[in-house]
Amino acid sequence: MLKAATVAAITLAVPISAQKAERRRWAMYIDVSKCYGCYACMVACAAENNVPVGVFRTWIERHVTKGGTVIFVPKQCNHCENAPCVKPCPTGATYKRVEDGLVLVNDELCIGCGACIQACPYGARFFNPVKGVVDKCTFCEHRIYQGKLPACVETCPTGARVFGDLNDPESPVSKIIKANPTQRLKIHTGAEPMIFYKDLPSEANL
Repeated sequence: MLKAATVAAITLAVPISAQKAERRRWAMYIDVSKCYGCYACMVACAAENNVPVGVFRTWIERHVTKGGTVIFVPKQCNHCENAPCVKPCPTGATYKRVEDGLVLVNDELCIGCGACIQACPYGARFFNPVKGVVDKCTFCEHRIYQGKLPACVETCPTGARVFGDLNDPESPVSKIIKANPTQRLKIHTGAEPMIFYKDLPSEANL
């Protein structure tokens, strides 16, 4: 059954090689009801991106609703449209890429001052003690332009994560977001995050 779910997760993703050569807007959809806290995404992310022990590019939060239901919520960098981490960076190391909306860090320019870490309302950035710079999720930028899925999406056994180009109305991620009521984290900040959740509990959106 898990094998079938894994296949479903893969087929839901946008076939990168088939996309139009237009400006993309990478986004992710996460169905919280399908996450059971197996941590496979965290392990896959750490292995794929050489994340040091003790820090995380993606993580799973465990919440208990008022009714006593245990819910697991995956979190990571939201690659915001109005990324609040960009402006505070004194060297321009943190930037939002125009052609696809990814929010990235230029290791050669980063001085590790931590200004962007403080500015991120999602706690999605950390200091990488091995590289000596700020680190975060990149949506596996090195994979998606090779026609692959982000490691966390590929490894999810239940298909809780769907990834693709939000600017393509025919992409699975666009269709599933359009077809389902979704929630985004801390929209009051004006950051316009690009991770869309289904069944996000209020306890996880403080």
